[in-house]
Amino acid sequence: MAETENTPARWEDVVTQLVAERGEALTRYAYLISGNREDASDLVHDALVKTFGRLRNGFTIASAEAYVRKAILNTYLDRGRRISRWRKIAHLAVEPEMLQSPDADTEIRLDLQSQLMKLRPRERACLVLRYYEDLKVDDIADTLQISSGAVKRYLSDALARMAVGLDRTEPHDLGGDHG
Repeated sequence: MAETENTPARWEDVVTQLVAERGEALTRYAYLISGNREDASDLVHDALVKTFGRLRNGFTIASAEAYVRKAILNTYLDRGRRISRWRKIAHLAVEPEMLQSPDADTEIRLDLQSQLMKLRPRERACLVLRYYEDLKVDDIADTLQISSGAVKRYLSDALARMAVGLDRTEPHDLGGDHG
């Protein structure tokens, strides 16, 4: 049976088209939220399953992407609550040594990523929504279903924590006037 142009898009077709056209953008968004490539892929997968797990027709690509982005954020925040318990003992885990990069831009990016990972889930979500998604405070509040004041507080706290974490004086930096 052939589909006509008036027939609404089947959810299977919408998922296929969404992943083909916007899959990389969704994964980048999830990566910024989670800070980890594997977690980002899992978040996108889980969000797609949550969004399309029940038979849902009538989505456009734009509306499907909005649902999936919201599901990515909610899934991340839910996981963050569970992970916060782990953070209490995370200092006991051994981290592998990383090779120093000769590229200063790479070092800065890794420093930012490292500091982003140290933030609480809501702080990180607010920063990503503000500076990656370019949302206004009121829009972030609507997205997270919290007050604008809470968003401002999370942003302020997150930026302060990142600033403290990134503010370090290199011991070999002897430049300047020592007069």
